[in-house]
Amino acid sequence: MCDTLVALASETPRGKLLFAKNSDRERNEAQVLERHPRRTGGGDLKLTYITIPDVAETHACLISRPCWMWGAEMGANEHGVVIGNEALHARVPAQRKRALTGMDLVRLGLERGASAAQALAVIIDLLERHGQGGDCGHLGRFYYHNGFIIADAREALVLETVGRDWVVEKVAGRRSLSNAYSIGADWSAISPGLAAQGAGRFDVAAQLIDEARDAISFGRGRCTRGHALLDGAGEALTPGAMMAILRDHGEAADWSPANTVGRTICMHAAQGPRRSQSVASMVSEVGGERAVHWVTATSAPCTSLFKPVLLEAGAPPVGPVPTDTYDGESLWWRHERLHRALLADHVAGMALIADERDALEAGFRSRIEAADDLEAAVAHCWREAAQAEARWAAALKPARSGGSAHARSWARLNQVAGLPRQPIG
Repeated sequence: MCDTLVALASETPRGKLLFAKNSDRERNEAQVLERHPRRTGGGDLKLTYITIPDVAETHACLISRPCWMWGAEMGANEHGVVIGNEALHARVPAQRKRALTGMDLVRLGLERGASAAQALAVIIDLLERHGQGGDCGHLGRFYYHNGFIIADAREALVLETVGRDWVVEKVAGRRSLSNAYSIGADWSAISPGLAAQGAGRFDVAAQLIDEARDAISFGRGRCTRGHALLDGAGEALTPGAMMAILRDHGEAADWSPANTVGRTICMHAAQGPRRSQSVASMVSEVGGERAVHWVTATSAPCTSLFKPVLLEAGAPPVGPVPTDTYDGESLWWRHERLHRALLADHVAGMALIADERDALEAGFRSRIEAADDLEAAVAHCWREAAQAEARWAAALKPARSGGSAHARSWARLNQVAGLPRQPIG
């Protein structure tokens, strides 16, 4: 379960396009943040499940990918193209036979598209030729169709798919996308196969959506919430505002990670079917002389710091590539110890870190804006973030291990990952 948001440059006070995404996956499914240079040579290209012909030259990319996949949940390329994907559930079952995954299509679009329009064309062409399918779950099986927001400094496009068919909507201002079909009758383009399923300009989402699965994922509800928060930001729609939206837990006064009925934009896993949590987050500001990508490279944006990455300033210092097994040298797992400790008393934990978190991020944004030496400025921000997280972890008071179903569900997954024992409420 994920949420993706975009606002055109005309909607923002700085005149730059804003893109944001939370990647929601299983608790121990570490997400890898990587910078890939251009690749040349062609030949065969092994994806998550299948092999396809590579192109002669690719674009340099920043990607955030599940540790066991080739493809990416979200990313950006050197031309300022940004893409994020969403699981979609249709009345037509998703294909179980291995083919392209939605994450493969994100990375392929970034590697091969120098604009949003080109990336869209790449994804549609590959989808029609190779199809989509295969298990996209980590410990639990998970099959789905895919939706995407694809954007650059000039435009943003929503692509929703079912099998090899597709529909496209050109974004007019601000747009959110969650785990539900959302393109109605105002589509910009549609595949012949999908067009044949209705008469004239029909409501595609109403035709496709699986109502039962949407009731579980709360996809339409989160999409509505995301759009309301985008609109609520008014003329103050900045990278900081997008970060705040990705941290949204809804309006329930008694919300906590252990006490939530529905799924929120900042997703927290629990017992039962709610296996997903926000395992990585990204906010991109694209336009002008530079594109700045603000990434957590860690789970739970409410407990994380957004740090800057610029493709021209080198690879982010995230340590060893994380797997689904605990590694204290990896940034993702190092933060996971803090994140999971904060779950013991989320309210107290947020009181401890939230003000400093927001102040540090504001300082990071100012530093990057004023920097002449971008590489040094980026490195300084990442060092400050690491120091802050170390302080927060040291300041946490030990709590008794809870006996709730929520605590037990986390204890099981901690044991599977080999995480050192710690309490979770």
